[in-house]
Amino acid sequence: MAQSTILLVDDEKEIIDMLEIYLKNEGYRLLRASDGEQALQVLHKEEVDLIVLDIMMPKMGGIEACLKIREQKNMPIIMLSAKSQDMDKIWGLSSGADDYLSKPFNPLELIARIKSQLRRYTSLNVPRTNKDHELEVDELTINTLTYEVKLQGREVKLTPREFAILELLARNRGTVWSIEKIYEAVWKETFFDSDNTVMVHIRKIREKIEQNPRKPKFIKTVWGVGYKVD
Repeated sequence: MAQSTILLVDDEKEIIDMLEIYLKNEGYRLLRASDGEQALQVLHKEEVDLIVLDIMMPKMGGIEACLKIREQKNMPIIMLSAKSQDMDKIWGLSSGADDYLSKPFNPLELIARIKSQLRRYTSLNVPRTNKDHELEVDELTINTLTYEVKLQGREVKLTPREFAILELLARNRGTVWSIEKIYEAVWKETFFDSDNTVMVHIRKIREKIEQNPRKPKFIKTVWGVGYKVD
């Protein structure tokens, strides 16, 4: 298996140094940046498989950097922040991040999340073999091997989490999935009632694939129950 490259972006050198030790022991190739501007410069020169991105940084913070990265790149992004409020998590996920971890954190937990994100991202980017791996919902085409989503032939860029939710609903057309079941199927973690993560991701998906997100054609809301793709 090819060595995965991880970009660590944080202005706290001690955190970067600590993570570098753990991740190198796992066999990853590491790149470093101390703010969002440096991260964008690195991405212009290097192929990166996953980004660990701090929110609070000088020059360009993590939210702005994530938005700019998502304009062109779809690799997994894990946000780090000293803030643990729900709204901070929602802002991070709304900007295009796939996961969020509050400081201080256990480095082993971060490594577990990195491995999980890379496994899913790799599985979604297997080279195309045939049409059997395409899901079609009217003019929306979802390729489960190449991680491509096309709307009327135009490519739509989704994050790995967004793709996983859309694939789950499209693969089970007509079935209503509760927020809890979507979360546990995609994140592989226990759902907590106060977690708005799924709703944030559904909103972002709708903004990308729906002509009118307020009157969605593809992902329908079944009030009091959950979501479905007809």
